[in-house]
Amino acid sequence: MKTVLLAGAALCVLVAAPAWAQGPVSGTVLADVLHISETNPVANATILLDGNVVGTTGATGGFAIAVVPPGTHELRVIRDDFASSSVTIKGSAEPQKLGDVVLAAFAVVTPEALVTASRANDRTATAYTNLSKQDLAKQNFGQDLPYLLNQTPSVVVNSDAGAGVGYTDIRIRGTSNTGINTTINGVPLNDPESHGAFLINLPDLASSINSLQIQRGVGTSQNGGAAFGASINVSTLDNRREAYAETQNTYGSYQTWKNNVSFGTGLINGHFTVDGRLSRIASDGYMNRAASDLKSYYFAAGYQAKNTLLKFITFSGREKTYQAWNGVPEPALSGDRARLQTFINNGELTEADAARVLQEGRRYSSYTYGNQTDNYQQNHYQLHLSQGLGQRWNLAGALHLTRGFGYYESYRTNKKLADYGLNNVVLGSTTIKRTDLVDRKWLDNNFYGGTMALNYQPTDGKLQATLGGAWNRYDGDHYGEIIWAQYASNGQLGQRYYFNNAVKTDYNAYARATWQVLPILGIYGDVQVRHIDYRIDGLEPKKQDVTTRAKYTFFNPKAGATLSLGQGQQLYGSFAVGQREPVRSDFTDRPVGDQSAQAERLEDFEGGYRLTRTDLPFLGPNGALRLEANGFYMNYRNQLVATGQLNDVGTALRTNVARSYRRGVELSAFLSLNDKISLSSTLTLSQNRILNYRDVSYSYDTVTYVVTTNAAEARTSTISYSPGVVSAHTLEGQPLKGLRVALLLKTVSRQYLDNSQNDYRSINPYQTLDFRLRYALHPRFMKEIELGLLVNNLLNREYVANGYTYTYQGDGAQQRTFNWFYPQATRNYLASVGLKF
Repeated sequence: MKTVLLAGAALCVLVAAPAWAQGPVSGTVLADVLHISETNPVANATILLDGNVVGTTGATGGFAIAVVPPGTHELRVIRDDFASSSVTIKGSAEPQKLGDVVLAAFAVVTPEALVTASRANDRTATAYTNLSKQDLAKQNFGQDLPYLLNQTPSVVVNSDAGAGVGYTDIRIRGTSNTGINTTINGVPLNDPESHGAFLINLPDLASSINSLQIQRGVGTSQNGGAAFGASINVSTLDNRREAYAETQNTYGSYQTWKNNVSFGTGLINGHFTVDGRLSRIASDGYMNRAASDLKSYYFAAGYQAKNTLLKFITFSGREKTYQAWNGVPEPALSGDRARLQTFINNGELTEADAARVLQEGRRYSSYTYGNQTDNYQQNHYQLHLSQGLGQRWNLAGALHLTRGFGYYESYRTNKKLADYGLNNVVLGSTTIKRTDLVDRKWLDNNFYGGTMALNYQPTDGKLQATLGGAWNRYDGDHYGEIIWAQYASNGQLGQRYYFNNAVKTDYNAYARATWQVLPILGIYGDVQVRHIDYRIDGLEPKKQDVTTRAKYTFFNPKAGATLSLGQGQQLYGSFAVGQREPVRSDFTDRPVGDQSAQAERLEDFEGGYRLTRTDLPFLGPNGALRLEANGFYMNYRNQLVATGQLNDVGTALRTNVARSYRRGVELSAFLSLNDKISLSSTLTLSQNRILNYRDVSYSYDTVTYVVTTNAAEARTSTISYSPGVVSAHTLEGQPLKGLRVALLLKTVSRQYLDNSQNDYRSINPYQTLDFRLRYALHPRFMKEIELGLLVNNLLNREYVANGYTYTYQGDGAQQRTFNWFYPQATRNYLASVGLKF
């Protein structure tokens, strides 16, 4: 009887199975933002079935529900920065493929409208990479923003302190950050004088970024300095619908700490939002005496209606870092005592320094003064307005002010009193002409202006056009103070020994349009006119007159075309001209007898193929396949290339070369199998050459550099700091729900420290492997607990990622070369805990 009952029950279960094991159901979630919907998948949106969370969307916006009970159900999709969307579905024994679920922004005018004017898309025929807030959060353990971009195409990063906290640098296609245009919400971040984007002044900025785009090459017209290798466009204009509170906390090697708290009110009464963040990052650094103490805040208050968005944003960073920009001398890495003696004989190192080189090795620091520090604060204020003008027009504008002030404090030994404007000290029959002292080199500046963009797009979307521009002014004081001296002579506390003022006015106007001529053919045009007026008055520390008057007017045209091949395939090609003025050090640090720095010109040819597929059976419901091959030829006139030398505050010295080029191919691939395992790879192969190059050596005395050119015949040479091969690969898997593990491989080929293409003056190729783990839990009492671990340099490789060199003309034809390097940390870790309420 028992057997009969069991058999009957089993039969009932089998018969009823279709009634309770229905499904699966799958679909794709897309964003309707600024009329660009079908190319914008929404990742990390939450899927609810009858109010219960049943999953999230993957990188391509795809989702799948394994089981849907019989009957009618509400499927709702939510994400904080969009209005939710609901559809009705019915349980079925057969798999169901829903149509696209489109999430609308809160209003007709959205935060994205404020940065769209400077962003590339699949109609602008340029090479670009988009990173979402979630993409950045995966790698954000407190290291500087360049390290979060390390896996993107053609990128090479390095750190003075060796571990990614403190001063860091990024190069894209061999171009340093002085050639990378960086904007935050369309407002220029690059320092108008040096063109550098010093992200150390904005620690933990990544925690407030909601999207970021890297354009390689000249790209689209931008506000601020021209892009000579790439541009980085940052947006912090996030609007989150629901109230939130979050904290992220990291501890790791070298006493590295990151602590932050973020909060937001969500949308209040359908119109108002308030968001904020407080952060602190501290690290002793891998290098000895290379500590960093970094603090920052971010605050935003916004109002939005159907056709209006008004947002005030202020953010600030304050940094105190022990100076590590000198690097370490070559014998610290090799242990070569004979070579070390050469450094001593030439006055590059004292006997005491040399003893510490042997003791400290690759972690050697040249400074021992307790407050040999860089101290700087930068406050940013932005007021953004976006106004809808009917269905076809939108006006976006911003006013901005950046206030920066700070100093380098340095201990100086045996300096001439006269060089500091001090009288010699006479004690009886003894005349003292030199002294030890402590000085501070100050920067005190204001950068302010406005940006504007008028956007047009009819409802059919065939034509998109933007008319925009900006006016910006920089006013900066550079001066030095003596705060202590062994022999103070006639000096006073805080006495200034040099002063100069720089004023730079920069305005530009541009017009851009894309036109879908045919369903498969689109064309793109962009013209920009930019004018610069730059004035310097006063003296530099060595009493040299740096009075400068420079004016430039540049006309930068761009054009391109895209051809759709169907099934997610696209061919594109473009041509763009970029021109830019020299930076401050190109004027103030030129060797005596050298010609004035000249403006640079770049003609950039880009062309490539893209493929995006989400419908291939082997990919699964949330899978995706993306391929891109981009070729580039960047032809320069008067390019300013690094000589391999630095000035006294670590700035790379540069010189014009008449003809040079960069050409290569960038290959990118991404494969995701049902969002369970993914592989992304990038590979850049390039040639970076100077034509008709002649070696230049420098004969040095205490006052001037004298340029002498040897008799070697002109030849083709490799541009400094430009590796021919760069690759990045990330393998990530989700073995358990909420647990993601990844391996990150990076390779960089040989880099030359100067333009002589001499292997002795170069950085050896290197390869690093990192391990990343993140595990997210969703308990009942809070939204999320996330545990993270990042192990950098898993294989414990000893390598350097940056350096500099200088060669002196010795007796006769003999040259003496001195190399300095920046060693990077061996195996190290960062562990984090994140809480979301």
